Amino acid sequence: MDYPALLINWLIMIIPLKPVLFIFSLISLGTGIFLICKPELALRIQQGFYAKINWRLEPISLEKELRNTRIMGGFLVLAFLVILFLILRN
Repeated sequence: MDYPALLINWLIMIIPLKPVLFIFSLISLGTGIFLICKPELALRIQQGFYAKINWRLEPISLEKELRNTRIMGGFLVLAFLVILFLILRN
């Protein structure tokens, strides 16, 4: 028997998909807005995490890092819109 496949099939039957997708899309929206509005803070949080595990994280170009963080936030907001569209379409 393929137990992982049985477990996945069971979870799909038990857990309603639309509310889970909606929750993940809201998390995506919140994270995206945060990354767009506060890229410096996001970078500091990331640096703090890496410092705790004995790594130093320093961008070569802070301007490029902040720009890329904002772009990543934009993609997360776009992911929210796509998921919301798919949920509302069905």
